[in-house]
Amino acid sequence: MGALPAFAEGAGQPPAGPAMLIQLVPFILIILIFYFLLIRPQKKRQEEHQKMIGDIKKGDDIVTAGGLIGQIADIRDDHFVLKIADNVRVKVTRSSVSHKVAAAGPITEAAP
Repeated sequence: MGALPAFAEGAGQPPAGPAMLIQLVPFILIILIFYFLLIRPQKKRQEEHQKMIGDIKKGDDIVTAGGLIGQIADIRDDHFVLKIADNVRVKVTRSSVSHKVAAAGPITEAAP
């Protein structure tokens, strides 16, 4: 019985070292692209949002993730009390604050 030519050459040899590294280059590039295009910008936005929430003080106007617009009436350790109308106050969690509303100046009518 003769051995088949494909099995006779030594089937247990590992591939060459440089060829293996060349095969890993696309995976490394994909990981780098994900990091710079997705992960890093998201971390930056999250840090800015945390800083904005930390800088909120009583009297600031904010918008919640649900769309409520109101003024901070009280600050607690885990939530804010938001004044949305006269004698109407709601509790909102710190994480539900979307952004601060820029202080608007006095409204003036444009000249014709």
